[in-house]
Amino acid sequence: MTTAMANPTSSASAAAPLLSVRNLTLHSTRGNAILKGISFEMAPGEVLALVGESGSGKTMAGRAIMRLLPAQVAQTGGTIMLDGKDVAVLSDRAMRGLRGQVAGMVFQEPMVSLNPAMTVGAQLCEGLLLHEKLSPKVARERAIEMLRRVQIADPEGCMASFPHAFSGGMRQRIMLASVMLLKPRLLIADEPTTALDALSQREVMEIMADLTRNSGTAVLLVTHDLQLVAHYADSVLVLRRGDQVEYGSADAVLREPKSPYTRSLIDALPQRAVGRPLVADLPPVIEARDVSVAYPGAHRMFSRGTDKLAVDRVSLAIRPGEVVAVVGGSGSGKTTLGRAMIGLLPLAGGTLQFRGNPVGSGTRQSQREFRLACQMVFQDPYSSLDPRQRIGEIVSEPLNHAEPMTAGERRLRVDRMLAEVGLDGLAERFPHALSGGQRQRVAIARALIRNPALVVADEPVSALDMTIQKQVLTLFRELQRTHGFACFFVSHNLAAVSEVADRIVVMHQGRIVEEGSVDDILDRPQHAYTQALLEAAYVAPGQRTPLTMKMEAAA
Repeated sequence: MTTAMANPTSSASAAAPLLSVRNLTLHSTRGNAILKGISFEMAPGEVLALVGESGSGKTMAGRAIMRLLPAQVAQTGGTIMLDGKDVAVLSDRAMRGLRGQVAGMVFQEPMVSLNPAMTVGAQLCEGLLLHEKLSPKVARERAIEMLRRVQIADPEGCMASFPHAFSGGMRQRIMLASVMLLKPRLLIADEPTTALDALSQREVMEIMADLTRNSGTAVLLVTHDLQLVAHYADSVLVLRRGDQVEYGSADAVLREPKSPYTRSLIDALPQRAVGRPLVADLPPVIEARDVSVAYPGAHRMFSRGTDKLAVDRVSLAIRPGEVVAVVGGSGSGKTTLGRAMIGLLPLAGGTLQFRGNPVGSGTRQSQREFRLACQMVFQDPYSSLDPRQRIGEIVSEPLNHAEPMTAGERRLRVDRMLAEVGLDGLAERFPHALSGGQRQRVAIARALIRNPALVVADEPVSALDMTIQKQVLTLFRELQRTHGFACFFVSHNLAAVSEVADRIVVMHQGRIVEEGSVDDILDRPQHAYTQALLEAAYVAPGQRTPLTMKMEAAA
């Protein structure tokens, strides 16, 4: 079991707090209350988890500490004392001095936070050169060493690459490295492991644990993942729609929650499905036979580098109504395989068959029908949604290829779909006005509105809080029972996989290393890599979740 971040010593606790928030109140320019007088303190070395559903205000609390609130949000009450200084009255220059060295923030969506026009190396060294008197050579060496610490396989190559060349999990680790380079006294981590697999998640959290032990860094962990809270947090602050619901030690709050809302969050944790009916032994909807996918090597002046195999001779079939969950580390090839199976990436080898017909060699009409019968939920909802379109327009766009319908019928179908994913009444909003979890639900609604035969869901619940995650997973199963579509479910969340999947496929370095039923993989793993994944996720036979383990151990 991972060593939890230690509570601050009594001497540290007795000292003046590093961060003191008193009656913090935030309002939007429209007058809506975002935070309603929340209060908490943090000592050096302490880990405080801000927990709540999407829209609870937890991210805004972190941004307010850094004075990085959006233009439409303002602090209307209370005080934020950071390192003995009132954040609200500091000059811009003084605030810039606090950011980076005193407090750093890892944002939730790394693709939006990283500059796509700058190399990773330039972005990592930027803060070092600004805050510390280092030569470019020394800054580069420190950046490379930090990339090694966050488990980037080729740090030198990473420094010369651009963010788009990396998976979501790799980009999140790069973001974490950029903030940790300056060794801040307070690290605000907004969903720092959302995009990471179990192994990477454990590595990143252990790096944060190392900071608290060796440097006395305090960590404000903004998360909806109660499993992380159970293993790493010293204290917990539960927020609901801007209200402070519960505040106390992690053990007390998770074992004996006083608020019904906190209890509902705990009850919403995924549970392994039992007694699920067997999927009928029907011909597969889609079948991959010895499929390989390669990415071209880097171009040089007179030659091109060797192509990299992201997927190496993989065979996989998915039947109607079946959920096949693909798990593995970042860069294992699971997302690449999913995109290749619906024709978004070319094959370097092997064949695909859709409903028994070869993909890529049929008529133009058959290829069109294949594309329309397959839909994808992308991992990063912000990048996959058009910021200029309203939510209703985004969700209705796939209906352009459906049977003719009147404007009223179209609107009714969109409204019903939005209601099913918990977005009732939000059709007129733009993506920027929604939280990360709400944007993910928009992407899911867009994929499901045409009742597709196959859905490739790439981390469809990674950005969702526990209660909404449970609703979405339940929705997937309900829609399957109604429509019988097949699902290729890419996820690093083994607890969610155990609830929704019929079969689990484990990928490592582009190949399938193990495949079997949920019970076989989770209870009787055969491959060493699968065993490592389960150990990192704290999944063991008969133990529902890491939170359950902590609560049982403490009882």
